[in-house]
Amino acid sequence: MNEEELLKRSAAERDRIFSCYDRGREGAEIDPWEDPGYEVYHATDRYGFIHDKRLPQKRDAFEVKLHHVEMERLKKWEKMTKQWDSASTKEKLRRRIYKGIPNRFRGQVWALLLGIKNLKKEQAGKYEEMLQLARQWSTEIRQIDADVARQYRDHINYRERYSIKQKSMFYVLAAYSMYNMEVGYCQGMSVLAGLLLLYMDEEDAFWGLSVLLADQKYSMHGFYVDGFPKLNRFIEHHDKIMNKFLPKLKRKMDKCGCDSILYALKWFFVVFQERTPVSLGLRIWDIFLLDGDRILPTMAYTIMKLHKRYLIPMESLDEFCNYLQIKLEKDFCFDDDTVISTMERSMEDLKRAKLDYPGAPLPHELPRYPFGTFQEPTFTSKVGRRSEEFSEAQHVMRESVAQRRDMTLIDDGRESTTPVEPTSGLGGSKFSFDPSLDEGASPNGSRRSLAETSVTSTADLSVFSSATRSQVLDNSLDTQSNISNASSGSGGLPTPRATPHQPSPDVVRIYVPYTSPTYTSSTVASYKDDLPRTLPRSLDTNKIRIRIDPDQTPIVENLKPFTLESPEVELDLK
Repeated sequence: MNEEELLKRSAAERDRIFSCYDRGREGAEIDPWEDPGYEVYHATDRYGFIHDKRLPQKRDAFEVKLHHVEMERLKKWEKMTKQWDSASTKEKLRRRIYKGIPNRFRGQVWALLLGIKNLKKEQAGKYEEMLQLARQWSTEIRQIDADVARQYRDHINYRERYSIKQKSMFYVLAAYSMYNMEVGYCQGMSVLAGLLLLYMDEEDAFWGLSVLLADQKYSMHGFYVDGFPKLNRFIEHHDKIMNKFLPKLKRKMDKCGCDSILYALKWFFVVFQERTPVSLGLRIWDIFLLDGDRILPTMAYTIMKLHKRYLIPMESLDEFCNYLQIKLEKDFCFDDDTVISTMERSMEDLKRAKLDYPGAPLPHELPRYPFGTFQEPTFTSKVGRRSEEFSEAQHVMRESVAQRRDMTLIDDGRESTTPVEPTSGLGGSKFSFDPSLDEGASPNGSRRSLAETSVTSTADLSVFSSATRSQVLDNSLDTQSNISNASSGSGGLPTPRATPHQPSPDVVRIYVPYTSPTYTSSTVASYKDDLPRTLPRSLDTNKIRIRIDPDQTPIVENLKPFTLESPEVELDLK
């Protein structure tokens, strides 16, 4: 297929996806998982999120009290919003936001905190211009479409495929991919856009997203730009806090291979809107819009401090991951007011230790080009191809992760250990940071969707894998060609892959990231002990190829240490 045919095919797919959202539900081909049935009565909470079990018919005493307190605050908030610039409002604003913005005023207060009204006036017509450019040029449409289909699946407004809010989320993200072409689109942005759209209209949400990435108070551009420089800096700062205030817990987690990135990535990427209860996530978001990104490390430390007694007894990576990635969202163990008051005390503790803020954004975390200026995408971007080599920024991030791991091993007094990668295989994506959730294969991922990685996004989460970029592409199992058809119901032909790959359904490739030592009878006898291992720069010489009967589930028992006598070994599992 020549270049002209590739460009036509890519443009046709973009037009087809846009047409699905333009038409909406009328005549759309929707897969069953995209439009599941659900009960509304006694199944939807006050925020619009749907629960698997029926909610109690009556509120308990604590909920009644919270409702009463919120109703008492409504008059105060109504007065404040009408006198937003008054001295009285400025004096009371911080205290009242920390107590919680009443849900019915959230959209109005968020818009005021973000300065959306003035921005819309200054940039009149810009949103429509960017959306029109996206229809013609955006290279992120396939991934946006896939993420919109699975974002906030447990919310009544996003439950139906091509619903009004799903359409708005798609348009906002498509337009922003042209407004900020340095970032384009990165997974995680769909969480922010979806949250804003719960309380705002489409254009307000677009400008709200713009402020969050551009304003230095929030500086989320650095989280999503190539190489994730701000994420790296905040993770390192979190480690400093843990070593200072929770050293015993930090050593325990390091010993079990639980790197901070396994749990803190989603906290920072989406401002605690995932892996926390909905009500608490909204309270944190209220404060974030007031105080900016300085609350992120404080909140992360607060969570670890509150749950220290539950985490310390844990003995494995699985236990830590299950607790921090799954359990906390279902049962946080503390009410919202307790968490917020603890966070305020934590802020004071961190200020005294001069660890309250990682510092202002660094130059490479800030936008380099003016927003809203169009630059025609490259040919490789247009057809969905991705470089087989990591960029310089991505190499920096990978080296930082590896360096933290190596320092952990040195501090722990061991020569080396099996590297615990913050990734796991995931259908429809490259890697997941959540080893307990296969969200790509589960379309009902509800609020949890960041783990999936964009094939076409500028910001690529595969930088956290120890595999080379070519191995990442080889293991993607043709996500380039399958993602639209499998996850969006948009139909039509897929955009061609960057590299030829014909995955076999009965082959699993396992990359063994260590060089095995020479064994004696004594070492084999004690194979359960830690083995000295070193991480090679390239994994090409440590491959095992296992052929599996697709109709059988393989079972491996009595696994003992072994050395690889040849680069590739085939094992028949019977």
